[in-house]
Amino acid sequence: MIQFPSYPTFGPGGNGDWFRLDGMKSLLQTPGWLHRVGLDAFEYEATRGVSAGEENLLAFGKKAKEYHIRLSLHTQYYISLSGVDPEKGLKSIEYIEKSLWAADLMGADTIVIHSGSAGKISREEAMKLSCDTLEHLITALDGRYENIRLGIETMGKLNQLGTLDEVIEQCRVSPRFVPVVDFGHLNCRERGLAFPDVDSYRRVFDRIANACGDAVARSLHCHFSKIEYTAAGEKCHLTFEDTTFGPAFEPLAEAIVRENLAPRIICESAGTQAEDALWMKNCVGGIGGTVRRNIINE
Repeated sequence: MIQFPSYPTFGPGGNGDWFRLDGMKSLLQTPGWLHRVGLDAFEYEATRGVSAGEENLLAFGKKAKEYHIRLSLHTQYYISLSGVDPEKGLKSIEYIEKSLWAADLMGADTIVIHSGSAGKISREEAMKLSCDTLEHLITALDGRYENIRLGIETMGKLNQLGTLDEVIEQCRVSPRFVPVVDFGHLNCRERGLAFPDVDSYRRVFDRIANACGDAVARSLHCHFSKIEYTAAGEKCHLTFEDTTFGPAFEPLAEAIVRENLAPRIICESAGTQAEDALWMKNCVGGIGGTVRRNIINE
């Protein structure tokens, strides 16, 4: 059974500007640097394939363990869960297996997989194809890598699969699948109206708890960033300096504190992912202090 911290953890998706401006150059420097600046999670971006060899992956994992950095891995963008070509489906399973191999070597406990897209077929057909691919994946794994969660991500473009309900339906294929909630993506799908308050965030965790269990909801792997959107959904990732697009993090921070949740939140801001991840961690800490004081005063 995978053991997760009893508190929220925060980190960047890949290394951004701050890492390089601090003179860091090597991935092996990442865990120590994250620990020094006050972060405790990292998502390894294998979105264009796993290029590192076994020796480097083991060394990176050893450093992450030394500095208590929780690791996840984002799989390849070109994985197609809902592809109509059976050969592409088989290749997608191979790519996921390669990602699991890398995640296992580095000690990552979660991989993130994109949900798929509808393209020129109906959403119903796309969902069926994606679930078939996921079933074939479970068969191919044959019990291997059970120490790693298979996360399916909510997506931001309307022509993609990846609403919360669709991801939950995909996760019903096997208990090994868990939702990965990208709050920025969900906000894009609703044209900025998805998360106006604390309760709107709470409902996401409640929905997952009801469908997948309390433990999954409490230790949810999440992505958070502000994202520009159009009528078609997601356009581009922004930084927390943006004041036009959301979503706002403060209501999520309050939901985390009040519900005693322990998610891992990976920031995917455009270049400032570490700075913004640290801001979110401090925000949760500050709101936690305020909530505790209010309880005492009551």
